[in-house]
Order: sequence, then structure tokens, then C-alpha cells
Amino acid sequence: MTESGEVRVGAALARLDGLGEVPVREHVAVFEEVLSGLEATLASVEDVSAAGGDERP
Repeated sequence: MTESGEVRVGAALARLDGLGEVPVREHVAVFEEVLSGLEATLASVEDVSAAGGDERP
């Protein structure tokens, strides 16, 4: 994976690196976990931006 510049995004995407070792029937759960992490990161950045703070918490 490419470097995102945001630690939490990188950690969420790193979860996909081991996907080849996970049975296909478990892929959806991994995708949902990654999506949840990305959404939480985006929400926290938006909250900080809306409050007028720095975009990186």
C-alpha cells in the first residue's frame, strides 16, 4: 500500500495487506472493518476542521 500521510489511514489500509491469507468468506468482514476505520478517521478530521482547528488530530 502507498503511504497515506495519516497514521490511522495507513493502519486501516495495512489490514488489507494480509487479505490473501484470509479465507474468502471472511473478506467482507475485513472490508467492513477497514471501511469503519476509514470513516472514523474521516469523521474525526471533519470534526476538527469544523471546529476551526488543525486538520490532523
